[in-house]
Amino acid sequence: MAINFNKESTFNLKPTSLDNVKKEVQGLLIAGEECAMAFQTVRDQLVFTNKRIISIDVQGLTGKRKSFASMPYSKVQYFSIQTPGFAELISDSELFIMFSNGATATFEFKGSTDIGAIGRMISEYVL
Repeated sequence: MAINFNKESTFNLKPTSLDNVKKEVQGLLIAGEECAMAFQTVRDQLVFTNKRIISIDVQGLTGKRKSFASMPYSKVQYFSIQTPGFAELISDSELFIMFSNGATATFEFKGSTDIGAIGRMISEYVL
């Protein structure tokens, strides 16, 4: 499932090394912008910087074609997080974001993702 800002959900995002995504987004970053967190599905990636959220939708059989989408934190109208429950067999957390242009995004994170850190980071740039 592609990661973008006009679909209902993206599932199974798992933390990945910033080194894995820096080369993908390096050409998009502006002066003073740095990657803070990165996640991936089987092929697609989601990058949180100190300025925005960037999604990378890998397309085609070879994966050489990629679609990049970017939403700055300044456009976040509302967000909510859902933490994993106690002793769940499969721990997952969720981030819902509504942007001022009406677009929404829901991201489901698997494993040991610190969803609170994501919420604090977005709050830091929105509030």
